[in-house]
Amino acid sequence: MAAYLNRTVSMMSGDGPHNRSPMPSLPDHRQIRNSADNSPLQIFVKAKKKINDIFGEIEDYVKDSVHYMQDLQKEPNILDKDAVTKTEEYVRKVHGIRDVLARDHMKVAFFGRTSNGKSTVINAMLRDKILPSGIGHTTNCFLQVEGSPNDEAYLVLEGTTDHCAVESVGQLAHALCKEKLSESQLVKVYWPKNRCLLLRDDVVFVDSPGVDVTPNLDEWIDLHCLDADVFVLVANAESTLMVTEKNFFHKVSTRLSKPNIFILNNRWDASANEPEFLDQVRRQHQERAIDFLVKELKVCTAKEAEERIFFISAKEALLARIAEQGNTSPSMALAEGFQNRYFEFQDFERKFEECISKSAVKTKFEQHSQRGKFITNELREALDAIYNDAQKLRDDKLLQRKELHNKVNYTEQQLMVITQEMKQKIHNIVEDVEQRVSKALNEEIRRLSNLVDEFNLPFHPEPLVLNIYKKELHTHVETGLGSNLRARLSTALALNMEASQREMTERMQTLIPETQRNTSSIMLPRRQPFEILYRLNCDNLCADFHEDLEFRFSWGITTLIQRFAGSRSSFFAVKNNKRDDPNNTMIPPSPTDNVDGTLLYTSTTAEDWSILSRIALASVSSQGTMGGLLVAGFLMKTVGWRVIVVTGAIYSCLYLYERLTWTNKAKEKSFKKQYVSHATRKLKMIVDLTSANCSHQVQQELSGTFARLCHLVDEATTDMDKTLKGLEVEIMSLETAASRAKVLRNKANYLTHELELFEDAYLKGQH
Repeated sequence: MAAYLNRTVSMMSGDGPHNRSPMPSLPDHRQIRNSADNSPLQIFVKAKKKINDIFGEIEDYVKDSVHYMQDLQKEPNILDKDAVTKTEEYVRKVHGIRDVLARDHMKVAFFGRTSNGKSTVINAMLRDKILPSGIGHTTNCFLQVEGSPNDEAYLVLEGTTDHCAVESVGQLAHALCKEKLSESQLVKVYWPKNRCLLLRDDVVFVDSPGVDVTPNLDEWIDLHCLDADVFVLVANAESTLMVTEKNFFHKVSTRLSKPNIFILNNRWDASANEPEFLDQVRRQHQERAIDFLVKELKVCTAKEAEERIFFISAKEALLARIAEQGNTSPSMALAEGFQNRYFEFQDFERKFEECISKSAVKTKFEQHSQRGKFITNELREALDAIYNDAQKLRDDKLLQRKELHNKVNYTEQQLMVITQEMKQKIHNIVEDVEQRVSKALNEEIRRLSNLVDEFNLPFHPEPLVLNIYKKELHTHVETGLGSNLRARLSTALALNMEASQREMTERMQTLIPETQRNTSSIMLPRRQPFEILYRLNCDNLCADFHEDLEFRFSWGITTLIQRFAGSRSSFFAVKNNKRDDPNNTMIPPSPTDNVDGTLLYTSTTAEDWSILSRIALASVSSQGTMGGLLVAGFLMKTVGWRVIVVTGAIYSCLYLYERLTWTNKAKEKSFKKQYVSHATRKLKMIVDLTSANCSHQVQQELSGTFARLCHLVDEATTDMDKTLKGLEVEIMSLETAASRAKVLRNKANYLTHELELFEDAYLKGQH
């Protein structure tokens, strides 16, 4: 048998006498490995790697976008929470797509009636006898063969993670075993990728029980067929397509849009026994298969259907490949025409690889590519909107900053101008107030006698009563003067002050932003009308006043001498003062001394005359009787005694009259006259001080008002400076946000371009 196989291989190599056509030789392992690099399945492998790389970048990009948007939520009026939530959903979607891409493979499902050789076809494609096969109903459940991630052979039952020995597949999946699995249950067989090139290229084979042994076709389709890329119908070439086989694929075509179906007429080696009917039977099978694919299922054209119908012997192909690997020796004779059937099996594999690669790339990756483009486009639009909003807000903030900066400069300049103007205005008002107060106070001093005359408290020369009288008089004078000054000045000064303060407020208010004016009015409450306090302090001012209430005859010798001495002393005093100081003004005389009951009115230059008068009086009073007689004799001799008597009588009457009229009323009048004279002199001394004090009060009030207004402007300027700094921070933040949005938007364009290049390379060229 081994010799026969070797001869057959030699015939296929073109070396033997039985070579009837120039057929290519069987490839060895090196040829298979070299051809694998150029296999159509590599398109899927490369496309899978490429789209995985792209989605890796998309996942990083979406995460960066989420972090960017989460940071951007701190900025007002740029992004809402819904946009962040939507972007976070994209993270989960992209992660889910990556998981699917990691599991994506090319899946081919084998269906057919029982014992048509489905498992044998898979074994032949895997180049090893992995799945149970034989006569009768052998495969009892679904078997999925895929590449092992760790190059170990094992199997896993559905719903578990336990690894079982791969040899147990004959016990678990064989229909003749006592422990039978459910027909819809799946057993995954993991086979080392280095032992099968198809598995290395992410191809997964699904073997099924016969479609004629169960009515649960819909369940099969739902569980195992919806994600299949290619269906292989393994038919028995010794018979024809059965209704059960057709019904299954009719159900598949209703669930899937134009499924890719290959029809393998297995056991075609039986035709070697009837060579005379070979062509007729082949034509019959092919016509029926084409009608089934084109007219019944309508999944392809007639030309495409011809490329999907093959006549093979899976058992022969399996034996040849096992012998080719040197694992076992064939145990059966190969029928005539084996080489044609074997090469047709290889042709099926080649076209199957092309079809499954094209189909898998389209079905697996086209949808992912579209979803990736959708996600990147959505993010690009969102980022573009963020960029535009950030730019618009930045422009608005720049305009606000410019306007606010100009406002600050204008405020500072205007504050300087207003300050100079208000200083000058306050100075003018202060001078005006000083002049007014001085003029009014001088006028009131001239009318002081009237004010004193209005004082009507009972007068008595008793010292205790007189002290109380003087205190009350001090209060009366101070109150009266203050009241008169207020009546003359307060209204005009208050109006002038109010007008000035209102002007200050109005001009300074223009420098305060409207948003802060309400706050400023609270900080500067309405004050009571300004009123000047006239502090004359008459009690202390006239504390040195000493009244003289002693009776003095107005025609007495002493009084006459005093009058004469006083007038002359005043004359000489004025003359001496003028000679000493030409700018010195005359000060009215005031009572200074009280000598022998005589009140002396003198100045500092009348001291000598006081001394002379005292000497004269002393000399007159010291003559005694002799002196009086001499004077009387002299007068009698000169004018006569009658004149002397009459003169003495008149003199005595005048003395008596004055002495009788020297009552408390006269004393009060004399007291008030003395007080007026003394208070007038003292008040004139404080006119300048009082007017300066009043002007100082006005200056303090106006300066205080202006200082408070300046403080409000300073606070407003400080607030504007803080706002400027805040705007600077916001502008920088918006510039950073716009810059990052632009970078991420450009990356979205890059990823979209990458997906378009992927579609051009792997999808559009596959149609």
